[in-house]
Parts: sequence; structure tokens; C-alpha cells
Amino acid sequence: MAAIRTQKEIRQRAPIWLGILLLTNLIVMTLDARDSVTRQRLLRVWIQALASPAQSVTSGASGAGSNLIRQIVNFRSTAQENEVLKQQLATAQLQLRNAEQAAAENTRLQALLNLKEQTGYEQVTARVIARDSSTWFNTITINRGSSAGIALNMPVVTGTGIVGRVIALSPWTAQVMMITDEKAAAGAIVGQLGGSGALGPVRGLGESGLIEMRYVSGLEKVEVGDYILTTGQDGIYPPGLTVGEVAQVKSGTATQSHEILIRPGAKLDQLEEVAVLLYHPPQRPAPDQTLPNVDKSKK
Repeated sequence: MAAIRTQKEIRQRAPIWLGILLLTNLIVMTLDARDSVTRQRLLRVWIQALASPAQSVTSGASGAGSNLIRQIVNFRSTAQENEVLKQQLATAQLQLRNAEQAAAENTRLQALLNLKEQTGYEQVTARVIARDSSTWFNTITINRGSSAGIALNMPVVTGTGIVGRVIALSPWTAQVMMITDEKAAAGAIVGQLGGSGALGPVRGLGESGLIEMRYVSGLEKVEVGDYILTTGQDGIYPPGLTVGEVAQVKSGTATQSHEILIRPGAKLDQLEEVAVLLYHPPQRPAPDQTLPNVDKSKK
């Protein structure tokens, strides 16, 4: 009875064992199966095929992260380079401004040296260190004084025209009243000395920055653009210095003088260096105080 039950169980279990054997054989064959072209195991190919989507996502995320980090690093590097370039540009601009200022100063100083050759007078070059803003820049202070040989009423000039005269002194500084001040005046002529009869005094007009020329005969020809020169008759400025040029003229008549406005030749609102002419006007002969009918030999 036991032998019969055992054979029956064997017959019942035989399909199961057969299935297990077939599955085992299939697994072994699958593990050992190779692609006919690449000779790679098919199991590995299948596993790679199944894993490729996940690998693509992971690779994409990793690539995006790497690109982001690279961009951040590049941005920081670019920002640093940009800052360096800005500093270099600022340095270059500063050097250019300094070079331009030095060139302009050399030009002004050369003009002052040329002025010395033109006038023939000894001069002291000075720098403007202060302006009196209470009177619309009609007075300035320079950094040279009596210790440099400067005296009161000496004329102050630039290469393009007269500036004014010295009105106050210390050993190391001097105050200059500019020609545009209402209290300033000078003898002047329209055109060259000896070639024109348009003579008259000039005086400042204060805050307007212009100069007025008065008492010029209405019969004399005066036009806008004509140059005005000093005559030397005022006892301050030597003859032949440039005062400026005619900016406006209202023609006069035989009985009425011209109304003339002059634009100063010197750029009075941009003064940096000036020259003080060590000029002493010639002594005027003292008037004879004796009466014409008095015998000077008698006491």
C-alpha cells in the first residue's frame, strides 16, 4: 500500500520536477546566451535596456548640475575679470586726465614765457590760490608776493590778455583786482597804437563779465571783433597788451561817442596761472608850479 502511494506521488510530482528542470535549463541557457553579432550576454543587454531610462534621467540631472556649477564658476570668474577691467579703465582715464591737465598747463606756461619775449619785461609766474566769490570773482589771490619782487599796482596778465592789477600784498601772496571789477580801469585803443584814433578808457562792469570802453569818438570806425590794446597812459599797464575784443558796439555820431562792450581776452573764469609784470611806469615830469611872470632867479 505504501509502495503504491509512493509511485502515485511520484507521478503527481513528476510534472513539477520537469517544470523545475526546464526552468533551470532555460535560466542556464539565458545566462549563457550571447548576441550573434556583439557576442555580449543577452542578460546584460536586457538589464542595460531596462536600466537605460533611469541612467538617462540620472545622467541628465548630473549634467545639468555640472553645467549649473560650471556657469556659476564662470559667472564669478567673469565678474572678477569685469571688476579688474573697470579698475584698469578708471586708472587709464585718470592717467589720461592727468596727461591732458599737464599738457594744458605746459601750454599756458609756454604762453607766459612767450609773453615775456613779446613784452620784454621781467615777470613772476604765479598760481591762483583763491577767488573772492562775494564780488563775482572780480578779485583773485596768487601765491607770490613782495618777497618775489611784486609791488602794488603791478599789472597781472596771461598769454591772451590782461587780468588786472595788484591791490594788496603780503610777503608770500598778493591780491589782484581783475579788469572786470567796477573799480578797475585802463587806457585803451581800438586797433594798433599809432594806427587808430579810437582812444578811450575801459572799465569793468562787475558781474556781467564784460568791459566797457567809453568816450570813443563816433567818427572813428569801430566794428565787432576789433582788438582792444592798452595805451600805457594809465600808469599801470604798459602799452600794447591785449585787453580783449569788441563784443557789441552801438555806433555814435559826430556829437555822441560809441557805446562799446568788450569781451576780455584772458579767460578770467578759468585762471590757474598768471604772470605779474615787474613793470614800473616811466616817471612823469613834475609840473612847474611857478608863475610864468615870476623871475626864478629872484628869491
